[in-house]
Amino acid sequence: MAANAASHALKGPLSQFFPSPSHIYCPVFGCRSTTRIIPAQPQEASMSISRRELFSLLPALATPAALVPEAGADVPVLPSAMYPFDKMPTRASNVAIIRDILKGKLVTGEYLEVHQTTLPPAAMPHPPHRHAHSEMWLIREGTVELTVEGKSTQMGPGSVGFVSSNDEHGIRNVGITSATYFVVAIGPSAVGG
Repeated sequence: MAANAASHALKGPLSQFFPSPSHIYCPVFGCRSTTRIIPAQPQEASMSISRRELFSLLPALATPAALVPEAGADVPVLPSAMYPFDKMPTRASNVAIIRDILKGKLVTGEYLEVHQTTLPPAAMPHPPHRHAHSEMWLIREGTVELTVEGKSTQMGPGSVGFVSSNDEHGIRNVGITSATYFVVAIGPSAVGG
């Protein structure tokens, strides 16, 4: 009986270090042998696990991910608000005047950034580029040319352009007066996240 208990105890993780239960001196189980414990060479272990056991581990794997704050977790959630034109701060880029309107995260989790850009004739705010967020342009005044994946379209006041995530795009004022448009950016990099 004592040998069976010792044998049973070594069928788990310790069995890789001991070649057999006969090499064990164990006063707990009443073995009186003076045989030394000789570690065996580690063998490649195989694990048998059922699908049921595997799927029972899924909640444990998901829990650490839920505890890690997501990128951009410090981005404020946007409250309901009004943005009067005369209260919008302005900043100048290399060629454009930009009015930052809002930037943050929606209650539903999407990132949102809205600004207004005024471009002088023949100007581009930057070369064509790609990014993870989607963008929409709402043309207020002037005539712009929006190029998406190499296809150009001229748009005037009241027109709307949309570019999906990672599509190459650029905008240029092709009119003889300043062009003003709103940009609505939605997605993971919309607020620099």
